[in-house]
Amino acid sequence: MNMLNVSNSPHVRHNDSTRSIMMDVCIAMLPTTAYGIVQFGVHAALVVLITVIAAVAAEYIWEKALGKPITIGDFSAVVTGMILGLNMPSEIPLWIPALGAVFAIIVAKQLFGGLGQNFMNPALAGRCFLLISLAKHMNNFTSPALGFDATTGATPLAVMKTAVRAGEPATAGVNLMQMFIGRIPGTIGEVSALALLIGAAYLLWRKVITWQIPVVYIATVAVFTFIFGEHSGAYVMGQILGGGLIFGAFFMATDYVSTPITPKGQVIYAVAIGCLTGLFRIFGSGAEGVSYSIIIGNMLSPLIESATIPVAFGKERKKK
Repeated sequence: MNMLNVSNSPHVRHNDSTRSIMMDVCIAMLPTTAYGIVQFGVHAALVVLITVIAAVAAEYIWEKALGKPITIGDFSAVVTGMILGLNMPSEIPLWIPALGAVFAIIVAKQLFGGLGQNFMNPALAGRCFLLISLAKHMNNFTSPALGFDATTGATPLAVMKTAVRAGEPATAGVNLMQMFIGRIPGTIGEVSALALLIGAAYLLWRKVITWQIPVVYIATVAVFTFIFGEHSGAYVMGQILGGGLIFGAFFMATDYVSTPITPKGQVIYAVAIGCLTGLFRIFGSGAEGVSYSIIIGNMLSPLIESATIPVAFGKERKKK
């Protein structure tokens, strides 16, 4: 006689674990990490390394002190440290990303119950904390070393923003091919669109993420900036390739915990953060806006999710 096993949900079984998923994310970030280190030098490597160590140490010490199970083996703290480290300027003092990592792990993750309970992406929470409290250091970008000493330089988004304010063509001072390859000032992990897309292709191949959120997010930013910014393809491409849009779209906006789980909700979420990013970039005082947009989207996720839950089969939706 065949026996049926009765158990609680979820009833879907898969070989993937938190550890394997997080390791895949780490692997996907290796191309942009390697490129950033080659581009900006040894100090960039130290920034990423120190941030990861600080994130793992903060999680271990917190859980050990409270007598909770040690979870550093699931690699989620490593992912948080890598994302935060790659969002840092290459020459930033090492204590700043370490401070951001402690904030990300303790305040944005552990105080809410640990992995799966945080309502926003911990790495982005750490970055926004540093952007608010230490803006001078967080906006001090260097140009690629190119075999010489690195020099301070404006990012392509800042160059375009300045040109628009001066009434000049936005893309006059930027090179789209250099932006695609990554020979531009910026944070360690955001400069090379090529390296990021290689990592994104790996995540899609491994089915760690789906295409909906990244593609809809980037497309929304493209449409918004074309309508409200300069009406040219070069300008739109500059907005896509510049700043942290590609990095954010594939590695931060797709966070499992802080994004809606419903298909319709994910599309609404992606459109919302895309409009916010375009709003911050076009009408805001700064040239960027990805981090704040995704953080706001994270906070809206529960509302979006509750409004897009499918109706159970055979059950009518309540009439308003």
